[in-house]
Amino acid sequence: MINDLRVKEFSKDEARMLSPLQLALIGDGVYEVFIRNYILSNNISLNANKIHVKAISYVKAKSQSDIMHQLESLLKEDELSIYKRGRNAKSATIPKNADVRDYRMATGFEALVGYLYLIGDKERLEFVLNKSLYILN
Repeated sequence: MINDLRVKEFSKDEARMLSPLQLALIGDGVYEVFIRNYILSNNISLNANKIHVKAISYVKAKSQSDIMHQLESLLKEDELSIYKRGRNAKSATIPKNADVRDYRMATGFEALVGYLYLIGDKERLEFVLNKSLYILN
């Protein structure tokens, strides 16, 4: 049942112990769901494929890199540290449709989103996600 679903909330120390790529994996999912929900909420008549196509413009590495260029100066010290760990992480994958610098900044953004989600800092997560929409729109 939905009421029985529980999401483990990590302490900041526990979350910092995770690899930046683990944080980015979670952040990627959180951001994707946020963006799809945003698009659906504002375009209820769109079919699933059109929602997906529209979401790509928000979730691609270049867009996430653009977000971080403006968001970086607004981050708290611990958030900046997580972002930089994600940005500097060595990924096993090579970007096919993105500049390496944009890809790394996007990984940092996703790590930050994952971190905020896992520690349950809803206020800061909401700030980062809403700021990303403001920057991209």
